[in-house]
Amino acid sequence: MSEQAATKEYKLSKGYTNYIFILLFLLYFFDYVDRMVVTSLFPHIKEEWGISDAQCGMLVSAIYWSIVMFTIPASILVDRWSRKKTIGLMAVIWSIATAACALTKNFGQLFGARCVIGVGEAGYAPGGTAMLAGLYPEEKRSRMMGIWNASIPLGSAVGIALGGIIAKEFGWRHAFGLVALPGLIVAILFFFVKDYKTVDLLKTSEAAGGQKVKMSKMDIFREFIHTPSLLFTYFGFAAMVFVTTSLMTWLPTFFNRIHNMPMDQAGIKGGSVMILALVGAPLGGFIADMWFKKRKNARLLFSSVVAVLSALFLAVGLIFFSGNIQYVFILFMGLVIVAFVPAAAAVTQDVVHPGLRAISYALCVIVQNLLGASTGPIVVGSLSDSFGIDKALLVLPAFLVVAAVLFYIGSFFYECDRDKVEKVTLEAEG
Repeated sequence: MSEQAATKEYKLSKGYTNYIFILLFLLYFFDYVDRMVVTSLFPHIKEEWGISDAQCGMLVSAIYWSIVMFTIPASILVDRWSRKKTIGLMAVIWSIATAACALTKNFGQLFGARCVIGVGEAGYAPGGTAMLAGLYPEEKRSRMMGIWNASIPLGSAVGIALGGIIAKEFGWRHAFGLVALPGLIVAILFFFVKDYKTVDLLKTSEAAGGQKVKMSKMDIFREFIHTPSLLFTYFGFAAMVFVTTSLMTWLPTFFNRIHNMPMDQAGIKGGSVMILALVGAPLGGFIADMWFKKRKNARLLFSSVVAVLSALFLAVGLIFFSGNIQYVFILFMGLVIVAFVPAAAAVTQDVVHPGLRAISYALCVIVQNLLGASTGPIVVGSLSDSFGIDKALLVLPAFLVVAAVLFYIGSFFYECDRDKVEKVTLEAEG
C-alpha cells in the first residue's frame, strides 16, 4: 500500500491524528500519576492521621470501585454524545478531585475525593480506546494501542516517585496539588480537538429490504452476547489481569520473605518487573499488527502465544531456579506478559458496531476488574497465609494457561464475528 493510499484511511490528516494521540497519551499518563501518587504518601498520611494499612489500601481500591460502578454510564456518553467532550470532562473531574485531596482534613474526606477521581477516570480507557480505533487505520490499531498503554507503567512510576519527592520537600498535601495541574491543562486542550462524528446505531435489516433501521435494546444486547470472540477475549483478559495485579501486589513481599531483601529494595525489584511494560506493550502491538496483515485472527492467536510464554517463564523461574537466575526469568515474564494488551484491546473494537466501541471496552474493564484485579491479590494472599508466598505464586501460571486457552478458542470465531460487524463509514467533524 502506498503512503498516499494509507494516508487516505485516516479520518483526519495523519499529522493531526498523531497530535490527538499525543494528548490521549498524556491524559492516560496523568491519569495514572494522579491515581498512584497516593501510594508513596502512605507513611506521611499514617503518621498524621493514625490510619491503618487497610485504610491505606482502601485509598487505592476506591478508584477501582468507582470505575466498575461508573464505566458503563461514562462509556454511553462517549458513544452516544461526544468522545472528545466526555474525555475532556472526565479529565477535568479527576484533575480537580486530585487537587481537592490536598484540602482534606481526615480519612473520610480523602477517601471521598479518591472516589471522585475514580468517577472521572471511569470512562477514559473505553473512550480513548474507541477514539484510537476510529481515528487510525485498522492495520495500525494494535500498535497505537500498545504505545498508548505504555503510558500506564510510566505514569504509575512517575506518580509514585514524584509523590515521595514532593512530600519530603513540601509536605504530602502539595503532592496532590502539583500533580493535578498538568492533567487539567491537557484536559482543557482536548475540548478543542476534532473527532469523528457520533455513529448512529443503525443496522441493515433483511425484513426492511436491506434498509438501515434503528437498533433496539435487544439488538444491542445481542451485539455483545452473540459475539463469541468478544466474550472469550473478555474472560481471557480477566485471567491475564488476575496474574499481573497479583504480581504487582505480592512480588515485593516474595522478594522480602524468600530472598531476605529489605522492603524498600524489594519494592524496587518488584516494580522493575512491571515497568518492562514500557517495552512489552508497544512491541506486542507492533508484532500483532504485522501478523494481522497475514492472518486475520492473529490478534487472538498472538494473545494466546503471549499467555503461554508468560506461563513458561514464570513457572520455570519459580520452580527450578532461585536468586539472580530466577529473577531473570521473572523479568522475561514481565516483558512478555503485557504484550497481549494492545492486541486483545483491538479485538474489543474490531468485532462490535462502531457506535458501541466504548461500551465494548467498558464491559471488558468491568470483567477484568471484578474477576481479575479485585480477586487476584485476595486469592494469592489467602494461599500465602496457608502455604507461604512462594507456594501461593505457583497458582499464577495456571491462570495464564486458562487465558491462553480462552484466547485460542476465541480466535476460531474472530473472522466470522468481524465479518458480521455493520459497515459504517466514519465521518470527521466539520
